[in-house]
Amino acid sequence: MNPDQLRARLEFYRDLGFESIYRRTPLHAAQAAVLPVIELERPALPKLEPEDDSLDKILIEIGDCRRCRLCEQRSTIVFGSGNPRSALVFVGEGPGADEDEQGLPFVGRAGQLLTQMIDNTAAREGLPIRRSDVYICNVVKCRPPENRTPLPDEMDICGQFLYRQLLSIRPKAICALGSTAMKALLNSKEGITKSRGRWHKWRDIPVMVTYHPSYLLRQYNQQAKREAWEDLKTLLHYVYD
Repeated sequence: MNPDQLRARLEFYRDLGFESIYRRTPLHAAQAAVLPVIELERPALPKLEPEDDSLDKILIEIGDCRRCRLCEQRSTIVFGSGNPRSALVFVGEGPGADEDEQGLPFVGRAGQLLTQMIDNTAAREGLPIRRSDVYICNVVKCRPPENRTPLPDEMDICGQFLYRQLLSIRPKAICALGSTAMKALLNSKEGITKSRGRWHKWRDIPVMVTYHPSYLLRQYNQQAKREAWEDLKTLLHYVYD
């Protein structure tokens, strides 16, 4: 690979939010001048954007994933669910206990609230959309112990499958639910309150950031609930009008 090809490849990864790459072999001097490299052993990962990729192929490649520590206590890999040709994809943080048991994303209390938000908002706005019409997945596919926030290396490893899911579906828009999804997609250091309600971009796909449904379940978050409903209304009209 010549320096120009290497630069183009590194810029592609930079646009995805990566700041470092990992190699098991040393770089030539011309290559090393392009970007710092951390010499670490990494679990083998598939090519980010294989030809003729599909959700089925991605799921097969994940297999019984043992690429990070999250596999140690999980029961089930929670890949995603919904319409694989959807114009809208919701991205959450990671599976909880109910999701880990059933193998489906957003089926617990937070998931029930998300379903109500999608179905009720669409109905009030006159849009013939229900939860089954969209696609829903998470940044990490295995439940973090005690529902803790995924660690950066876990998000890095599993996030490459998330990126492939999004590239395979190529929706008209993405909804990032909560700060973990926002950071995974946008590499943003802003707080959720500053980022929500505004359009961002993941590659060339518009991204709307809003609160995670689990945050909205807290009794004192009435204002956040109203803001989340407004975010969803804006999102649904953009995608389906």
